[in-house]
Amino acid sequence: MKRLSIFAIILMATCTVAMAQPRAIGGRIGWGIGPSYQHQIGEKNMIQADLDFLGYGWWGVQATATFNWLIPLLSVDAGALNLYPGVGIGGGYEWLGNRVYFLESNAKNWGTGFIGVAGMIGIEWSFKFPLQLSFEYRPLIGPCFYNKYTSYWDGTESVGVDFYYHGLYSGAIAIGVRYKFGK
Repeated sequence: MKRLSIFAIILMATCTVAMAQPRAIGGRIGWGIGPSYQHQIGEKNMIQADLDFLGYGWWGVQATATFNWLIPLLSVDAGALNLYPGVGIGGGYEWLGNRVYFLESNAKNWGTGFIGVAGMIGIEWSFKFPLQLSFEYRPLIGPCFYNKYTSYWDGTESVGVDFYYHGLYSGAIAIGVRYKFGK
């Protein structure tokens, strides 16, 4: 009961702080699905933090934070259209077997950790009421590390390092729906 009370207090404090900030909280859906938070920094900048639960054959989790520049494109009575390019960092872990086909045709991979540089290009429509819709492309490029790689040819196990090439498309394209706080 004490842990539940502490969790409730932390949740209420987080919600109170988030409501005082001039940006948005919501979710993204694309190659994966997960929560997304945007925090305004000055008039023309924001930080976006995403936690994606990967799916569609690449099961895992990925966290990404980007610094974005807001470029207003259109402002009408119904809302505003903004472009936001940015750059940041990301990392995560995937669970999947039989994926290391480029190292050895009969290999089995039990997990892959990855880190990298994230790019961001997005377009958002902010309504006059507290709703924001976005379409984003956020690739992640960097090394990935195989924690267990078993060869079927001789049964040896090893650790591998490779380039995280599928970060260009997996988890990169997403649609976001967020609730706007503040301005």
